[in-house]
Amino acid sequence: MHPFVLVPGLGLSGASWGPTLSELGAGADVVTLPGFGERVRRGDRLDPPAQACRVLEAANLADRVVLGHSASCQVVAEAAARAPRPPRALVLVGPTTDPSGGTWPRLVERWLRTAAHEWPAQAPLLVRDYLRTGLGGMARTLHVARRHRIEPALAAVRCPVLVVRGRHDRIAPAGWAEHLARTAPRGRAFTLPAGGHMVPITHPELLAPVVSRLG
Repeated sequence: MHPFVLVPGLGLSGASWGPTLSELGAGADVVTLPGFGERVRRGDRLDPPAQACRVLEAANLADRVVLGHSASCQVVAEAAARAPRPPRALVLVGPTTDPSGGTWPRLVERWLRTAAHEWPAQAPLLVRDYLRTGLGGMARTLHVARRHRIEPALAAVRCPVLVVRGRHDRIAPAGWAEHLARTAPRGRAFTLPAGGHMVPITHPELLAPVVSRLG
């Protein structure tokens, strides 16, 4: 059984974790979901608890390191809290839905401020993945995620929790990461010395060593 279980960020395919997996040098089960690598279809439940049930059906989390990125952090937190046997660790990379940036204007502002620090060469991957997932489905998924609070799930997680962000990530600011780390009984926050919101793609050489220490 592979040591890692990964869920891609909003609109992204499993390929978004490829650079980090290459650095880790280990196998993983990559679970895609509606809005997270799969197109959203009529009748799909997009709330994080329902998505978490899909994760638990797709992968056994027991004694494995579970990673989410961006909006999928809410999904993996709910899955870890519900798992019959706890994961070895839970890693939240750039978790979203900070209440101080929850309105659409503030969310757009934070995206734009973060984009200035992103790697332009990732654009083809992002465009391809976003078109595959569907912009309308991404918007629906994000709308549901904005109304979900991650804190109750984190408070129920029984394994170590690491909240990681890039130094220039305005979508997941340092104060928000620290708040989530304090919410988890065994949580801590860590800011990478570089990178924006897409560090699994752009800065795997910084992210992977932090994750590997949990494996």
